[in-house]
Amino acid sequence: MVVAHMWFDNGIVEVDVSENQALSTFDKNSCGFLALSRCATLCNRADFKQDSENLAQPVLQRACNGDSSEVALLKCVELSTGNVSRSREIHPKVCEIPFNSTNKYQLSIHELNTNIESEENSRSYLLVMKGAPERIIERCSTIYIDGEDLEMNDYWRTAFEHAYLELGNVGERVLGFCDLRLPGKEYPYGYSFDTDEVNFPITNLRFLGLMGMIDPPKASVPDVIMKCRSAGIKVIMVTGDHPITSKAIARTVGIISKGSETAEDIAERLDISLELVDSNNAKACVIHGNDLRAKSPAEIDALLRDYPEIVFARTSPQQKAIIVEACQRQGDIVTMIGNSVHDLPALQQADVGIVIAWGITTILCIEFMNIMGAISLAYEKVETDIMKRRPRDPKHDRLVNKRPALITSSLIGIIQVATGLFAYFLIIIENGFSPSHLFDLRKSWESKDVNNSYGQEWVRISPFI
Repeated sequence: MVVAHMWFDNGIVEVDVSENQALSTFDKNSCGFLALSRCATLCNRADFKQDSENLAQPVLQRACNGDSSEVALLKCVELSTGNVSRSREIHPKVCEIPFNSTNKYQLSIHELNTNIESEENSRSYLLVMKGAPERIIERCSTIYIDGEDLEMNDYWRTAFEHAYLELGNVGERVLGFCDLRLPGKEYPYGYSFDTDEVNFPITNLRFLGLMGMIDPPKASVPDVIMKCRSAGIKVIMVTGDHPITSKAIARTVGIISKGSETAEDIAERLDISLELVDSNNAKACVIHGNDLRAKSPAEIDALLRDYPEIVFARTSPQQKAIIVEACQRQGDIVTMIGNSVHDLPALQQADVGIVIAWGITTILCIEFMNIMGAISLAYEKVETDIMKRRPRDPKHDRLVNKRPALITSSLIGIIQVATGLFAYFLIIIENGFSPSHLFDLRKSWESKDVNNSYGQEWVRISPFI
């Protein structure tokens, strides 16, 4: 994942991801970029692995610790400014609220070092925040444009929405950034910040800009989606990204197929309001998590039934589990693919849960050689047409159904019973007892005077004599 575009000072700029930055098209000393890059540096938990060999590598090749999106921000700022470590050193972190799926933002507060800042601001703190752009801008009362703090009015909100839409339409994951210099009188040096009580402002902030990151899907993904569809598998995209970004990615990989339109697409094409669009003409839909929250289980069932191509965006972990449960109510066998602990509720709810691990995966085993034996026993030859077959019906296509049960009991069972009885009577006859003589023989079986069918006394010889 790399940062592709930025929006600051009311303009979208393309980011040069080369090491020499020869193709950079914006002023790296502008006030807008310096403020945005500082926020992206400080409100970031990613860092370069601290060993001399790694730090000697080019920036794009360095190994990092942290989330992929934060690593992209880290490398972008390091390429552009080259002073990430220095900036963090002079602005030490005081407290932090990590990102979570409910708030959809990350916040941290940093000191303004006396050796760098003017004496007037030497005892103040800087609050920086990043997250979902729509969540960030609703907390801002001003916007930083060309070195000035301007009131956040309808004009700037419209400019923000246009920039957000433009970046999202090309499939970029967009983050918003804002900051606030805390007044020294209210928050003097040494002030005890409490992230539980939140004894500091998280509204009336200053909006700085947007950063759009792109993570191109692998070239094989569209083919995989097509094979799933040919096998009768319905692929549903459930993501935490913005609906605009989600729809663009879904179109790229084929989850929303070419020619399929959402109700919003039809309204835009016909230049009419969304309320006038006949939903029956739409083959695909993109549902925001807020809209999903307002729907009843019956409405969700109808949604899954009516649309063959569905994207759920800005969903919470609980909503992912609700979607899985709704699919199961349709009688479907649901496979859920997740990559974090936030997906755990949906993975537990699904019939098949697949976890894709990012980073390092560790296997712990007491006897490693047992793994190889288990793999060899589990190996099965590839069936070339497996993806062309429709999934089995779990209610009817069972491993043991009426037909094999009937064959087993009526045909094979009769043969087995007859064979067993034949062997039993054969052994009895060899010992002098005819089948008819066995009736009511149990009463005298323990007697030493019992006679066989030929009138001879049957003597049992102990094997220990």
